[in-house]
Amino acid sequence: MSTVERTASAGRPAGIEDWRPEDLEFWEQAGARIARRNLVFSVLSEHIGFSVWSLWSVLVLFLGPRYHIDAAGKFTLTALPTALGALLRLPYTFAVARFGGRNWTVFSALLLLVPTVLAGVVLTPGVRYGTLLAVACVAGVGGGNFASSMANINAFYPQRLKGWALGVNAGGGNLGVPVVQLLGLLVLATAGAAHPRLVPLVYLPLIVLAALGAALRMDNLPRVKGDPRALREVLREPHSWVMSTLYVGTFGSFIGFGFAFGQVLQVQFPHQFDTPVKAAYLTFLGPLLGSLVRPVGGRMADRWGGARVTLGTFVAMAAGAGLVLAASRADSLPLFLAGFTALFVLSGIGNGSTYKMIPGVFQARARAAVAAGRDPAAAELDSRRRASTLIGLAGAVGAFGGVLVNIAFRQSFLTSHNGDAAYLAFLTAYAFCSALTWAVYLRPSARRLTGV
Repeated sequence: MSTVERTASAGRPAGIEDWRPEDLEFWEQAGARIARRNLVFSVLSEHIGFSVWSLWSVLVLFLGPRYHIDAAGKFTLTALPTALGALLRLPYTFAVARFGGRNWTVFSALLLLVPTVLAGVVLTPGVRYGTLLAVACVAGVGGGNFASSMANINAFYPQRLKGWALGVNAGGGNLGVPVVQLLGLLVLATAGAAHPRLVPLVYLPLIVLAALGAALRMDNLPRVKGDPRALREVLREPHSWVMSTLYVGTFGSFIGFGFAFGQVLQVQFPHQFDTPVKAAYLTFLGPLLGSLVRPVGGRMADRWGGARVTLGTFVAMAAGAGLVLAASRADSLPLFLAGFTALFVLSGIGNGSTYKMIPGVFQARARAAVAAGRDPAAAELDSRRRASTLIGLAGAVGAFGGVLVNIAFRQSFLTSHNGDAAYLAFLTAYAFCSALTWAVYLRPSARRLTGV
């Protein structure tokens, strides 16, 4: 009986020493089943992490006149957890290699208890704005869960299935955004805006259950060791910065719009959305659709190539931003909602396709190394190690795009009382990302990486 088979038959999973996902026979006999089990519990933990991370996109809707916070102050409350979540993504990625995927998932899930308990304690009229800023910032720990979860699942799956696996893992996590917004809508519609504490307190038992499930059903992969050289190598790799930039455009848009959309509706169309409940009815829709299509983006990338799908996505996102800008100037709510819904869906597809590109970059490097005479097993191990590191780096840089989105909205509404300047900035950014994708990965050139 192999090490993997013994691990699979144990009541409590242990570390796996023999892991060869690219070996088809190994994969069919034991690997697929174990990888699928880890994927399920990874999605659960990451999903709750996203909900906690985006908690304040909901809570700001409860902060009525008695809290004395203007629109600019609310955009700051949603920007802070985005920023901390971005900062934590890189150390969270390395934590998987240092402590093991299962071990870190358990710890990072339990850490989510801190921001939920704090939010449940401080949310009351009269609380100081500085206290709210500090508590909102702590919710950023939920953003780190994404990077560790993606790095862990990347190591479990073979290259031919990474687009699908990473898409499912990320999409299931991303669903935490619309789910917490639906919960906020439920509380607003039933208990009312005077009871914001109910939203974070609902998550306390769910966090404990996610941690328990990870402890009992997930595995560690000791072969994926932490190596300080991996970060240095990835930082010197030009493609790392290209991929990070593209992820700013896709994931940065998704999380930034997800955090800000409810406030944008209230400020852009104050007469149609004069109560938090009216805004909450629509806030969850975009993040929901964007999350559901993320695995579709991964599947499309598996079939047609990540670069092709990413290019088409950015071209369409530029058109979507143009539609939103036109709707804003025409004061057309239906057109505005159509444009923003398209942006959410397209950013979800782009999230899946860009993450498929990351392992593809290093797989192409590995093929070139093998062709030059390097040992295939060593080249494959290096490919997985560097891809996991870049997933963390790109995830961290990309999440800062959400901060930029909130800052763009804040400044645009402060200076001109509408979001036109922000929408124009988004259009320009998507056009730039389109050109970058084509120039680096699709333009005919002898030096271009193939298979990305």
